[in-house]
Amino acid sequence: MTTFAPSDYQPPASRNAVKRVRHYGAVVPALLAAAIALLPIAVVLAIALSGDGSDWPHLIQHVIPRSTATTLWLLALVAAGSASIGVTSAWIVVAYDFPFRRTLAWMLVLPLAVPPYLAAYAFAEFLHFSGPVQSAVRSVFGFVTPRDYWFPEIRSTEGAALVLSMVLYPYVYLTSRVVFIMQGRNIGDVARTLGAAPLKVLRRVLLPVARPAIVAGVALVLMETLNDIGASKYLGVQTLTYSVYTTWLNRSSLEGAAQIAVMMLVIVLAVLLMEQWARRRQRFHVGRATQIKSHPPRVRLSGLRAAAATLATALPVSLGFGIPVYIFGDYASRRLYQFTDPDLAEALVNSIMVATAAAIVTVFVALLLIHAARLDRSRPVAIATRLAMIGYALPGTVLGLGLLFALARIDNTVDALARDLLGVSTGLIFTGSAAAVVLVCSIRFMALAEGALRGGIEKLPPHLDEAARSLGRSPTRSAVGVMLPLLKPAVLTAAVFVFVDTMKELSATILLRPFGFNTLATSVFEDASRGAVEDGAMASLAIIATAIVPVVLLSGALMRDREANL
Repeated sequence: MTTFAPSDYQPPASRNAVKRVRHYGAVVPALLAAAIALLPIAVVLAIALSGDGSDWPHLIQHVIPRSTATTLWLLALVAAGSASIGVTSAWIVVAYDFPFRRTLAWMLVLPLAVPPYLAAYAFAEFLHFSGPVQSAVRSVFGFVTPRDYWFPEIRSTEGAALVLSMVLYPYVYLTSRVVFIMQGRNIGDVARTLGAAPLKVLRRVLLPVARPAIVAGVALVLMETLNDIGASKYLGVQTLTYSVYTTWLNRSSLEGAAQIAVMMLVIVLAVLLMEQWARRRQRFHVGRATQIKSHPPRVRLSGLRAAAATLATALPVSLGFGIPVYIFGDYASRRLYQFTDPDLAEALVNSIMVATAAAIVTVFVALLLIHAARLDRSRPVAIATRLAMIGYALPGTVLGLGLLFALARIDNTVDALARDLLGVSTGLIFTGSAAAVVLVCSIRFMALAEGALRGGIEKLPPHLDEAARSLGRSPTRSAVGVMLPLLKPAVLTAAVFVFVDTMKELSATILLRPFGFNTLATSVFEDASRGAVEDGAMASLAIIATAIVPVVLLSGALMRDREANL
C-alpha cells in the first residue's frame, strides 16, 4: 500500500509552475520573432538619434511642417471619405431591400483588390484632359482648350484623398456591416417599433453602438494611407512617407529620413491609441447568439428610392474597382504583345517567388507563435506574441528603412570577421537581396497570418491537443500530427492573404529590392514614374487579378453566412 506524506503534496500553484517550466522552451521562437519585428524600429530610432543635426534646419523649415500638415489633412479627408462611404453602404444593404442588393453586398468589397498606387494611376488617366471624362465634357459643351472650362485637379491632396477613399472604404464597410447585422436585430428593431424612422434609428441608435467597429475600420484605412507611397508620389502629394523616400535618396540624408520616420511612428501610435480608446467599451455591445439568429424583414424599396439605393451602392464599386479595370484593360488590349515580353515574365516570376517564400516563412513563424502561446501561457510569451505582430501597424517605408541598415550592419560584421579569420571578403549577403524583401514582407504581414490561423484554431475543440498529449504524444508530435492536418483550411487562407499582400507591396519592396530586380509592383511603379502608365497595364491587371482571390473568398464566406441573413 502506498503511503502519502505531507511532503509529497504539491499545491496547484506549484504544479502550474512546474508545467510552465516544462514548456519554457516555447518562449524562444516567440522572443526571437518579437526581436526581429522590433529590429527595424530600433534601428530607425538609433539612426535618428545619431545624426549631427546638420539637416535639421532644412527639414524643420522646408520639409516637416509641410509634409506633416499635408499628411494630417490627407488622413482627415480619407477617414471622413472612407467612413461615409463604408457606413452608408453597409447601412443600405442591411436595412433595405432593392434590386441587385445581394450582388452589390459582396461586390462592395472588390475595391480591396486594387492597390492604392494602381488606383491613382487609373484615376489620373481617367480624369486626364485626353481621358474619357473631359473628352465627353468638351464634346457636349463644345469646349476646345483647358482654359475654356474648369475641371477639378486630381493631382492634389484632395484628389489623393478621393482615390484612397475609393479603394480603402471596404475596411469600414466590413466592420460596420457586421455590427449593423448583429445589433440591428435587437436595439434597432426596438427603436423602429417605437415609431423611429430608419434614418433616425441609424443616427441615434446604430451609429453610437457601431462606433468602436467603425473606428477600428478607419484605423486600418489610416494605416494603409500612411503606408502608401506610390499614389502620393504620382499625384504630387508630399506626405511624410514620400518625404522619407526623397530625403534619403535625393538629399542622401539617412539621419533626416530616419527623423521623419520617427514622426510617422508617432502618428501610428496616435492612431493605435485612438482605436484602443474607441474599443474600450466594445464588450458592452456584443449581441447574444440567440438575438443574432432573428431575421427581421428589411424595408422594401421601389421606384426612385430603389433606383437611388442601387446607384448609391453601385457607385463606390464602379469608382474603386471599375475605373482601374477599365483603364488598364483598355491599355492592355492594345498591348497584347506584352504577353511575350521577357521583362514582364521576369517580374511575374520574381513576384511569385518572393510572395511564395514570404507566405511560407510567415505562416511557419505564425504557427510557431501560436504553438508557443498554447504551450506556455506565461506573460512573456503573450507579450512577445503581441510584439511580433507590430509590423502590420507600421508603414512599409519605416520597416524597409530600418531593416535595410540592420542587414547592412550584419553584412559588414560578417565581412569583417571573414577578412580577419579567413582572409576573404563575403561582400553583401543579405542587403540588396530578395531575402531582404521576403523578410520585410514576413514582418509586415505576420498579423494577417496569425489572425487567420487563430480563427481556425478557435473553431477546433479546445482540448484536442491536450487529449493527444495525454495519450503519450509529445507537444510537437501532437501539434504536427493532430492539429496541423485540421488546420489546413486556415493555413491555406493565411498563406493566400500573405501571398496576395506581398504581390501588392510597394513601399518596402522599392527600398530593399536588389539592383535590377523587379516585381510586378515595382515594374508598374517604374513605368508610372517615367510617365508611361499604359506600359504597365498588363502587370497592373496581373496584380488586380491575383488580389481578387482573397476578396472573392471573403465575399463568398459572407454570402454563405446564414446568420448574417445576407
